[in-house]
Amino acid sequence: MSIYDAAMDYKFHSVPLVIFAGREYGCGSSRDWAAKGTNLLGVKAVIAESFERIHRSNLVGMGVLPLLLINCSVQDLQLNGTEYITIKGLNNGIKPYNQLNRIITRQSGIIDTISVVLQAFTDNEINYIQHG
Repeated sequence: MSIYDAAMDYKFHSVPLVIFAGREYGCGSSRDWAAKGTNLLGVKAVIAESFERIHRSNLVGMGVLPLLLINCSVQDLQLNGTEYITIKGLNNGIKPYNQLNRIITRQSGIIDTISVVLQAFTDNEINYIQHG
């Protein structure tokens, strides 16, 4: 199954997607289209070790949460693709630099809680995230 077909299947079943990434996520050309494509595939959050500055801004503009990993790397998480991800703290409203807990529920039943920081820096960026 292609990435597009899988994303459309998740979207059909109302399952939001999360991307995990290493350093400088979004580095390269055509960053605005990369953010648009991410949103169109149903991705609601990108959790990364760091973000390329312009791409982070483009994600915000598309309503995708840019979340920075704290004190760990993607490799440290030992993800295999069977996990369920829950981001706690969004229902209370978000603010610039919000620290949120991300809960990883593994297929084995083990639950890990890891902190992330929202990489939205102004109230205007929060408004973009809330309204896509």
